[in-house]
Amino acid sequence: MTTYAVSHRTTYSYDEDVSDSLGIAYLVPRELPWQRVVSHDLVLDPATDDASTDLDYYGNSATYFQVTTPHRVLDILATSQVEVDTPSYDPEALAVPWESAQPMQRDDVADAWQAQDFALTSSLADQTAEAQAYAAQSLTPGRPVGEAVTDLMHRIHADFTYDKTATTVTSTVDDIFDKRAGVCQDFAHLTLACLRTHGLAVRYVSGYLATTPPPGKERVVGADATHAWAAVWIPDGGWLALDPTNDHWVDDRYITVAWGRDYADVPPVKGVIFTEAKKSTLKVEVDVAPTSESPQP
Repeated sequence: MTTYAVSHRTTYSYDEDVSDSLGIAYLVPRELPWQRVVSHDLVLDPATDDASTDLDYYGNSATYFQVTTPHRVLDILATSQVEVDTPSYDPEALAVPWESAQPMQRDDVADAWQAQDFALTSSLADQTAEAQAYAAQSLTPGRPVGEAVTDLMHRIHADFTYDKTATTVTSTVDDIFDKRAGVCQDFAHLTLACLRTHGLAVRYVSGYLATTPPPGKERVVGADATHAWAAVWIPDGGWLALDPTNDHWVDDRYITVAWGRDYADVPPVKGVIFTEAKKSTLKVEVDVAPTSESPQP
């Protein structure tokens, strides 16, 4: 088990006063069998008494806030201490044919009805014909579900280039195929689209990945970033979390914050402002620092 101190600062700046700012923040990590939130704090500047945290439809912690103090800078600082283990999976559950992992066909599995929502199309993970054909190369008849989805992860990592300039937060699956490039958000959406076209249920997961500096280099505070990956429903086996950006299953370096149908469900911060401002800037600083590590048994 590894313990991390997480700091996530979001700063909005405007060229005129904002009289009212209403927002929703997904910045509180989830409590999970392999993850425990030791502490969490969220500070807004300007401060507000109108803020509350509740669980959304998918069980994520959503913080709702309203700032009515006129301001040209809104600063949102979320800090957490989180303990994380590597998730474990039942080999027998991963060995079932992928066709048996379609929730629409599994009324015999208790949580299949909850998984069905993640098998449907969503705005940023459109189930295109190209996505279906691309996934079919991994989802061959009778192939074990764990092996099949892992093979798709390997192929996305090999066939698509990580490029921060290739896409935007509104890029579609067609855009990703056209560019053959993108960022973690895009590769997660691509995984969703590919597997959902074959009836599998896949979550979009947002969170953080602890980075390791190159050998001989010191850790740079604030150099980390938010991260995104995908998790595939396995009947009677939970959700297999895959990171196509880095080509491996999620382990104890990953801190899960929220999940939904795609990025639009769980952005770190979203909202509406009332202002005459013509220009604005957004600055995000993330730091994920390990504070302790328990020896493996």
